[in-house]
Amino acid sequence: MHLLPTILGLSVLLGHADEAVKPTAPPEPQGMVQIFNGKNLEGWEGDPRFWSVKDGIIRGETTKETPTKGNTFLLWRGGELEDFELRLSFRIKNGNSGVQYRSKHLPFKETDENKWVVSGYQAEVEDTPGKVGFLYHERGRGYLCNVGDKAEVGADAKPRVVGKLGDKDAIGRTYKKGDWNDYVIIAKGNHIVHYLNGVQTVDFTDNDPRNRLMKGLLALQLHAGPPMVVEFKNIRLKRLD
Repeated sequence: MHLLPTILGLSVLLGHADEAVKPTAPPEPQGMVQIFNGKNLEGWEGDPRFWSVKDGIIRGETTKETPTKGNTFLLWRGGELEDFELRLSFRIKNGNSGVQYRSKHLPFKETDENKWVVSGYQAEVEDTPGKVGFLYHERGRGYLCNVGDKAEVGADAKPRVVGKLGDKDAIGRTYKKGDWNDYVIIAKGNHIVHYLNGVQTVDFTDNDPRNRLMKGLLALQLHAGPPMVVEFKNIRLKRLD
């Protein structure tokens, strides 16, 4: 993704919530399963030029010599997810990335250089406080919910702010630049929430019957553009009844 545009203009009409950031992540439930073995990319699939494992960490990296032509993804091959809770840690240097979920692996030709392209919901991973944590629809409707907002989208596919979780800048201060950050993503039916370092960043309800995503793949993004590095570890998942 690129710089976040002002797409949810109603948020300014709702004013700012208290600087105190209140909505917090629930305790980690029993039954979470590690889906990355910390040793190699068994169970994952992506372009080996960009993805590797070292010291228990998945590393995605582009360089001047080896750029990616378009956004590329590391796909988890453990099956489609419907309702779930996902927890992981990430660290990013420059650029941006994301955690894809309920996504679709797009068709490709054997002659295509980039065979790992997906569309679907994305939890933003970016080295920018106040932006990391928002919700995006990759190769779809675009920006759906900004940090600090409660938003809904209807049949017109246009997001509307219906409430506030807190001030975007206050939430952004929970981001630890240059360090490991913890993500929690929970999807139940058409309702989605993200938490960054224990603080809720978005609350989104998808009432768009044509475009909402009820199941799909999990993947990690490496964004096209200048050289960048993104790392992930301790990836654990629970499918919800």
